[in-house]
Amino acid sequence: MRSNSTGTALCILQHCAGVNKINWSKSILQQPFDIGTLLTQINALTEIRDDDALKIVLINMLNNLLTITHGRHIDSTVIYHINDAIKRDFVPYSIHRDKTSLELDEVTKQAVIECAASGKMRESNHDGAIRTRFYPIKAASGKAVSGKIEDVVSVESHLADMQTEGAINLILSIYNNFVSLINDNESDTLTGLLNRKTFDLKINRLLAKMQGGSNRKEDKPPQLHFLAIFDIDHFKHVNDDFGHLIGDEVLLMFAQLMQQSFRESDALFRFGGEEFVGLFECANSSNIAVILERFRAKIEHYPFSQVGKITVSTGYTEILDFDTASLLIDRADAALYFSKNNGRNQIAFYEELVTNGLLEESRKEGDIELFD
Repeated sequence: MRSNSTGTALCILQHCAGVNKINWSKSILQQPFDIGTLLTQINALTEIRDDDALKIVLINMLNNLLTITHGRHIDSTVIYHINDAIKRDFVPYSIHRDKTSLELDEVTKQAVIECAASGKMRESNHDGAIRTRFYPIKAASGKAVSGKIEDVVSVESHLADMQTEGAINLILSIYNNFVSLINDNESDTLTGLLNRKTFDLKINRLLAKMQGGSNRKEDKPPQLHFLAIFDIDHFKHVNDDFGHLIGDEVLLMFAQLMQQSFRESDALFRFGGEEFVGLFECANSSNIAVILERFRAKIEHYPFSQVGKITVSTGYTEILDFDTASLLIDRADAALYFSKNNGRNQIAFYEELVTNGLLEESRKEGDIELFD
């Protein structure tokens, strides 16, 4: 017999998931479902901000649920991240298998695409009493502007097991609601890019990873990391001449152009006002220069509504193992200041400027400069 505290816990979980009716929740109480384990895993979930780590926790939760309710070990839950739906380029995540080693059949690929496109559950691969269901889930990626479903979880369970189905929906509701809270907390309200507070978390995590010697994956060539500061040229004049409403539209469009121009793996932030920051991973300094120059040209030639031509100045620097966030910002800001003072509408690489004698090496910590 279940205790009152267990029933209360389920009611709390139900409330967190946004569920109004409790018919199926009562049926869960009749299952040998370890609510303590679930609560422990949900607690672990709420302590995580890394997108990949969140996926692994969700996979663990669903595998454990299915193991308990089916009375046998199950580890078949997979999350598919969609890199490119048109090319059917997916990255599968599984707790017991390397995420790059899973081969996807055409039926699975089609189910994943349909689930992501519709935002609704899809079902396929009937095999006797076992079915595979595909559910859309949210990603804590700070890309609220796009609004696309980019992750789908596949779960195998008994065909007629409605109690397990209800529990799966409850866990996914909690997960999606928590991810929404993360995105709301970590995103800039206007643009949907990541905010300054999130930058502090991500840059410190990256530096700790680099200083720990684990910044490079064995399955790909060594990569370099770069920080870039973007500043919209003469943005104060936009607000003064056209008003703050038009200024906000420029900022929103600028953010959308950033998301369109850079890769999904590039972390993009709005620091406030017309200041934006990006964290990039590239093979060498030539690659990042091409990427940033391409974005600069895109902004220069984009017809901003009512305003016309807008340009951007950029300063960037390589992230080194011994760096701190303040030192990085100082260097990128010094390069940005050089861009502003030498005609604007250009990119400037801090290390190159120092090597060429155009800039003295920055050794002090400070804040980003503000420009008109």
